[in-house]
Amino acid sequence: MQPVAAGSGPEWEELTTLFRDLVREAAPSGGMLFLLPSREPVLQLSMLYGMSWHIAAPWARIRVEEAIPAAEALRDRRLVWVGTPDQLAMHYPRLALVVPEHAVAAGPIVTGDVVRGVVCLLWPPSHPARLARGEREAIDTFCHRAGLLLRSAAESGHPVMPGSRPQVVEPVRPPPPGTAEAMAAYDFAARLPGAMSLDLEGRTTFLSHAAAELLGVDAADLLGVRPWEHLKWPGEPTFEDRFRAAVISHRPAHFTVVRPPDRRLSFRLYPDASGVSVHLTPVPSEPSREPERPVRPSAAPGGATTLYHLMHLAATLTETVGVDDVTERVADQLVPAFGASGLVLMTVEEGRLRVVGHRGYDPAFLAPFDGESLTSDAPPARALTRLQPAFFTDFGEFRAAHPDAVRYGDRDAWAFLPLAIRGRPVGLLVLSYNKAQRFLPPERNVLVSVAGLVAQALDRARLYDAKQRLAHALQRDLLPRDLPDIPGLRVTARYLSAGHGMDIGGDFYDLIRCDATSAAAVIGDVQGHNVQAAALMGQLRTAVHAHAAAGTSPGELMARTNRLMCDLNPGLFASCLYVHLDLARHRAALATAGHPPPLLRRPDGGTEILPVPTGLLLGITRDADYATMDIPLPPGTTLALYTDGLVEAPGTDIDDAIAELARQLARSCTDDIDALTDALLRHALRGIPRTDDIAMLVMHTTVGPAIPGRGP
Repeated sequence: MQPVAAGSGPEWEELTTLFRDLVREAAPSGGMLFLLPSREPVLQLSMLYGMSWHIAAPWARIRVEEAIPAAEALRDRRLVWVGTPDQLAMHYPRLALVVPEHAVAAGPIVTGDVVRGVVCLLWPPSHPARLARGEREAIDTFCHRAGLLLRSAAESGHPVMPGSRPQVVEPVRPPPPGTAEAMAAYDFAARLPGAMSLDLEGRTTFLSHAAAELLGVDAADLLGVRPWEHLKWPGEPTFEDRFRAAVISHRPAHFTVVRPPDRRLSFRLYPDASGVSVHLTPVPSEPSREPERPVRPSAAPGGATTLYHLMHLAATLTETVGVDDVTERVADQLVPAFGASGLVLMTVEEGRLRVVGHRGYDPAFLAPFDGESLTSDAPPARALTRLQPAFFTDFGEFRAAHPDAVRYGDRDAWAFLPLAIRGRPVGLLVLSYNKAQRFLPPERNVLVSVAGLVAQALDRARLYDAKQRLAHALQRDLLPRDLPDIPGLRVTARYLSAGHGMDIGGDFYDLIRCDATSAAAVIGDVQGHNVQAAALMGQLRTAVHAHAAAGTSPGELMARTNRLMCDLNPGLFASCLYVHLDLARHRAALATAGHPPPLLRRPDGGTEILPVPTGLLLGITRDADYATMDIPLPPGTTLALYTDGLVEAPGTDIDDAIAELARQLARSCTDDIDALTDALLRHALRGIPRTDDIAMLVMHTTVGPAIPGRGP
């Protein structure tokens, strides 16, 4: 079945023309255009070139956080180029598993600050390791023009939206041949021992009389169908497997099979962007000198294509973390891979089934099943309590087994697949189809295997979510819930976890009201990402808070906190920066224990990195001294405190990163500290992988409170 057109209207036609121009100029073996719908953070495949929907189905929806070139191009807003198989395998192992030995380029479609999509091009292994200048210019030109088109369409109230399936863009063909030329081409094919042509979906579009005789079929029986589905020679899944490999790699393929009972046939496949030409020849009865690899029968009716989807799903599930992540990946993969119309994923919680994700269903229809008791006689509960998969080929069979069964739309077949780990129920996966399904034993085995993969991923995800909830609760309780409202000072704070481990870090910040005209700000970073680091962070924050409230000077406060940490002897170190703010006299006093220097922007816009005398990290030695630095702090001054996660990244010099952050602060003319803080974060996070937590405390002084006993 041909893919449904992904869009319509003049804007869509213009976008198609731009995409066709791109593939003509860059000459890739395959191309994919993804659009970014406004409703969810997912790149949706909208146009295809040089490959079939069956092969591209695993990439129908790409989450923006995935380790895929297209998603990385979107996140970093830059062109991503992967020029060698080693780079592909090292940086994108899941992609390399299914499209090995390819060169890949992914370019973001950006207008202003809005990312509207990504275009991805693939070249065969023969492509040079570097992207040619003309190829890069073609990609840049397409992204620019497509961005303007998509922005114009959105602003006019008619945004270009992806459809349910991508549009397959056919390659530009030369003008149709004349009668004499066409007859000459036919004569050429007829003279060959056997010739046939397949489209990118594997369907036969031409079969010569000689080829039909070699295959032992009537030519009319193969036209429009996939040859391996019609011939069904025992133990010969080779054709489909080699066809898919040829389409993906755009390299010729060769294999030899035996047509029962003993006729040996040689197949040579020659692919291009429009399909595959097949040259058949009979092989002499004597054994060939060319060694042949044994071929095992396919495990399912889908053969190589099904195994391809299973391999992709297994690789995808290794990258999942939380339950929501598993749900999205499973739905994205299984629905197109197995031709399902709907999917429901449920978990077991306190003796009840909970719907955690679905695709192809109205939430209102699923609401009654959310919270269903495992003791009920409904199909989901029965399948899970018995730990037995249930398959229903049509609604009549479903209704016979469950007279109270409710039908959703035209659904006419169902597979209820229990998810269990060593006999322990984890959840349930339900697939539904709009057409009746036979569910032959091989297909059932495949679906049960899929359920096993999903069960393991879901079980890991639930444990991860439980740890994350614990981590977030602990972090939330250790950091200030709200910053105090202090006259003469506007303050905002940010905390970003590095996103690994238990998501607990030792970064902390605080704002402390000292008296009517003064306050204190502190920021610090305890070594480590675990419960011990978080607990020590809580102790340090409490100690600093107590000393600040008692009016201890910055240098003495740091020395006392250091002695406390040495007495605790946790085997960890910490950095810390303390600032005492005299808001009436417009002065500040600072002391630091090995912490990154603060940034200061004066009212006139001049910006500097404050050279606070650096003391030893807390916890190294009890006898450490900490000097105090005094600075003016007139109204209109902005002071930015941060932890090293903001400026530290592999391959980046931290001093250069701090200097660039200061330049970014100078360029930000706004006094809106929330917008300013977010701008600094975006600048620091662009395109650089972060391995540490980030804490920020940004302050802006206004006209401060009057000193008690003095007039204005």
